[in-house]
Amino acid sequence: MKLAVVGGGSTYTPELIDGFARLRDTLPIEELVLVDPATDRLELVGGLARRIFAKQGHPGRIVTTSDLDAGVADADAVLLQLRVGGQAARNQDETWPLECGCIGQETTGAGGLAKALRTVPVVLDIAERVRRTNPNAWIIDFTNPVGIVTRALLQAGHKAVGLCNVAIGFQRKFARLLDVTPDQVHLDHVGLNHLTWELGVRLGGPDGENVLPRLLAEHGDAIADDLRMPRAIVDRLGVVPSYYLRYFYTHDEVVRELGTKPSRAAEVAAMEKELLAMYGDPALDEKPALLAKRGGAFYSEAAVDLASSLLGSGGSAVQVVNTYNRGTLPFLPDDAVIEVQARVDGTGAAPLAVPELDPLYAGLISHVTAYEDLALEAALRGGRDRVFKALLAHPLIGQFEYAEALTDKLIAHNREHLAWA
Repeated sequence: MKLAVVGGGSTYTPELIDGFARLRDTLPIEELVLVDPATDRLELVGGLARRIFAKQGHPGRIVTTSDLDAGVADADAVLLQLRVGGQAARNQDETWPLECGCIGQETTGAGGLAKALRTVPVVLDIAERVRRTNPNAWIIDFTNPVGIVTRALLQAGHKAVGLCNVAIGFQRKFARLLDVTPDQVHLDHVGLNHLTWELGVRLGGPDGENVLPRLLAEHGDAIADDLRMPRAIVDRLGVVPSYYLRYFYTHDEVVRELGTKPSRAAEVAAMEKELLAMYGDPALDEKPALLAKRGGAFYSEAAVDLASSLLGSGGSAVQVVNTYNRGTLPFLPDDAVIEVQARVDGTGAAPLAVPELDPLYAGLISHVTAYEDLALEAALRGGRDRVFKALLAHPLIGQFEYAEALTDKLIAHNREHLAWA
C-alpha cells in the first residue's frame, strides 16, 4: 500500500506519522511519500518521520519529494493537508476582517472565504494530477475549509472524503469523562464542517443509551470551558455545539477578544519555528509534547481509520466524515456536503440517518450551506461580484456596507493567489 501526503512538510505531519506507526496493523503502509515544495521544512519533517518509524519498528519506507506528480504516482490514497499562502496568509485572514468589526478566522466568515478562494483551484489541480496517475486513488481532504473543498472535489468527479478532527476530539473527551473506551462512545454528530452539534452521546453504538444529559449535569462546566462559551449556552441548548459555534453565538465578544491579542496565526508561526528546530535534532525520535498545542489532536487516528476503511484493510466501519448529503438532511440539496456519522467502505461514505433537526440548527445549517454554494462558485469562477455575494450571504456578515468593504480587502490581500484578480 502506498500513501502520499500533500503538505507533508507541515509541522502537523509527525502527529500523522505517529498514528501510522502505532496503528500499522490497521493500515499496513509499505511506502509513505511526503510531498511539499518547501524542501527545507520537508527534510526536517521527513528525518523525524523516519526516526519515529524506526523507533516503533514500522517496516514501511518514507520518501520525501517536492515533485508532486512523482509523489502521488500510483498512490492508493492521497491525504491533502496543505495551506496555500502559509501562516502569512492565515494571519491576514485573521486580521483584516476585524477592521470591519467582523470575525477574523481561517475557516469561517471573510477569512474563511479567502482561504477557500486560494485553496480550491490548487486542490482541484492536485486532484486532476492524482487522477491521471491512478484514477482509483482515494483523496482524503483535511485541508480547510473542509466542507467547501470536499464539495469541489466531489463535484469534479473525484473519489474524495473530507475529514475533520472535531468529532474524534469530542469522542475521546467524552470517553474520558465517562471512564469508558472511545469505541464505546457513539456521537449523534450533525451539521456542516465546523458547524456541528453533538445531539446525543450514546454508549455502545447508534442505538445505545443517550448519556448526554448526564454528561452535561456532571461535567457541564468543564465542557463549556473547553468550548470557551458560557455554561448557560450549553445548558439552554441541551446539546454540545462545536467550538466553532462560539463565532456565531458570541460573535461580538469574540471580535473584542481578538482585537486585544496576537492572531492565532502569529502564535502558530512562533510554535512552528520552535517545532522545526526540535525536528532537526537527530536524537528526537517521537512527536514532541509541544505538538499537542499546534492543533489537530487525534487527526492521525481519524485518518488511519478512514484510510483503512476506504482501502479495505480494516478500521472503524462507522466514522464522522464530510460527504454528500444524499437526502440525509431533507432541507438541503443532495449535493450539499454535510458532516455526520457515515458507514465507510471501499465504495465510499454513506451517511447514517439522523434525527429530525430543530429549526434552531436546521436554519443555521441552511444559511451557511447557501453561503458555501456561493463561496464555491466564487472559488471556481472568480470575479468581484461573486465574492461580494458570498460575503453578503454569510450569516456573520450579512450587511451591504460590510460586504462591500470586505470584498475589497479580501481581493487586495489575496491578489497574488487569485488568477482572475
